[in-house]
Amino acid sequence: MHNFEFVKPSSIADAVAALRQEDAQALSGGQTLMPTMKQRLAAPSVLVSLTGIAEMKGIRASGGVVEIGAATTHAEVAAGAGAYPALTALAGNIGDPAVRNRGTIGGSLANNDPAADYPAAALASGATIVTNAREIAADDFFQGLFTTALEEGEIITAVRFPVPERAAYAKFQQPASRFALTGAFVAKTSAGVRVAITGAGEDGVFRWTDAEAALSGNFSAAVLNGLAAPEDGLIGDLHGTPAYRANLVKVMTQRAVAAA
Repeated sequence: MHNFEFVKPSSIADAVAALRQEDAQALSGGQTLMPTMKQRLAAPSVLVSLTGIAEMKGIRASGGVVEIGAATTHAEVAAGAGAYPALTALAGNIGDPAVRNRGTIGGSLANNDPAADYPAAALASGATIVTNAREIAADDFFQGLFTTALEEGEIITAVRFPVPERAAYAKFQQPASRFALTGAFVAKTSAGVRVAITGAGEDGVFRWTDAEAALSGNFSAAVLNGLAAPEDGLIGDLHGTPAYRANLVKVMTQRAVAAA
């Protein structure tokens, strides 16, 4: 690991100012960044910790919306987001206790790992990602493998989740990493159903629109029996072929619908 300067600001404004330094990198839970630095695949000259910013922590529920500070850990979401049970269940099944007590929701969304759980929840829920500069709809936020709409020096400060009428998340996890080999988050509202898939797509999280249309007409697992998820754009690796993952997309979606 290369030498670096460590800065721990106490406000969002100070964090944004610190990130203007050359080769500065935001640090939240560090569950991805620190291993990357240890392998010398990243070498920021300045690490700007976001964990000391009180206004970026905590969970607030009001008017059918759950707002979660970006520096809130997975364990805190699992324990405190009771107004959105599907989200608490998802957070409680991320990694292991060590990961859940360090990793944060903002860090996960900003990293946009193709097998992460939170992107599916945000996309299916129609969440809003709040940054120091603007508000971004989840549909516009995720832009491909490890790529988001965040601009240089922009940080996530909070995430707003509209609470649906029904929702659930089901994932088939890779046993070693506990990442989703394929995961499906289903959310039903008065406007219809949204289905977001993680772990299966070459470009990261995506919506399964055919399932959304079918479920909006009849919210039951059986309605998906006649559907097949397209294999184009799905991952093929040592864990499974695109056809295998396509089947998992359907099965995990059906399980999520049944649970919801």
